[in-house]
Amino acid sequence: MNPRSPFVLDTRKLGRRAGSQRHHRLEIPAPAQLGLEMIGVPEGTPLVVDVRLEAVTEGVLVTGSVTGTVSGECGRCLTAFTDGLAVDFVELFAYPDSATEETTDPDEVSRIEAEHLDLEPVVRDAVVLSLPLTPLCRADCRGLCPECGELLDDLPDDHTHEAPLDPRWAALAERFSAADEADSSVRSE
Repeated sequence: MNPRSPFVLDTRKLGRRAGSQRHHRLEIPAPAQLGLEMIGVPEGTPLVVDVRLEAVTEGVLVTGSVTGTVSGECGRCLTAFTDGLAVDFVELFAYPDSATEETTDPDEVSRIEAEHLDLEPVVRDAVVLSLPLTPLCRADCRGLCPECGELLDDLPDDHTHEAPLDPRWAALAERFSAADEADSSVRSE
């Protein structure tokens, strides 16, 4: 843990008396790779992290929220878009000498190290888990026409394409079209 990271908070002023609290409002540039393949928070974009640190028997309970902006590509129409981000989180950071420290695996609960706690993994988990796997530019996005690839929102409502004939049926179609032509020529005579 790097104590100079903007995500790292010092807990010494909080103390260990259960119930004591401190509030922090941090404006932090987003770290790299904060997102998924099609949507995420661009690196360096400002994130606002509001947190309340509360001393509890086993450690420090951190309750907070992250707000910022996400950029993505719509999963239906493939256009770029931006949207607001607002995510809440709650995390217990265990004291080094607590019962929680002794009874849990190292990866199971966050830890306080040298009187500091690192919010970056908590913020990263909260943000990434809140992002949609298939982001949409808007809820009613109709996407692209599967035939011509144009935006369906830009096309008229009666937009259609003649369906291509499956080559496996071509011989049968030729036979019936020849039969229909012969049948119509007999009727005309």
